[in-house]
Amino acid sequence: MELLHLLSWACIVFTLWMFSTGLVDLKKMQNSKSTDNIQFLPFLTTCASNLGWFYYGMLKIDQTLIVVNLIGAFLQSIYILVYFKYTKQKKMVLFQVLVISTVVTSAGLYFSYLPPGDLVLNQLGLVCSMATVGVYLSPLADLSETSPWLSSHSSPPHLHLPVIPSPFGPHPLGDAR
Repeated sequence: MELLHLLSWACIVFTLWMFSTGLVDLKKMQNSKSTDNIQFLPFLTTCASNLGWFYYGMLKIDQTLIVVNLIGAFLQSIYILVYFKYTKQKKMVLFQVLVISTVVTSAGLYFSYLPPGDLVLNQLGLVCSMATVGVYLSPLADLSETSPWLSSHSSPPHLHLPVIPSPFGPHPLGDAR
């Protein structure tokens, strides 16, 4: 077996393993019939990222990207549907799905109208890379609701910064250097 083929299979196995971590949340939602303490945005951003990377794989004719991201988008879609079934905030979930769907569709249309070649692959690769960063940042979205530092619902905290001695400014103890 050649190295590239082995790496391709390793990529498929490990990536699918990563996508399957949502199965724990899926089971929790089904058992409790609730979405309490389960974030929605990571499912949605991962699905959008999977669709982008799937399109990239189709343009590049890369079987590994196609298989991994098609299965990933399928799993994320299941997680999204189950989340929608059990959430009490259906309007907000629908709004988020609508926004992400509009972005993904607009990007797909934009890239389909560009002439095929390296320009499309480079731009789409950049957009997909940024979407992947969004996937890993999406769990932080809940911090804005729980952190007094980031919440728009509370007044900004008063900062009490420590005094740090610096060789470039006045010494905190005066001229006794």
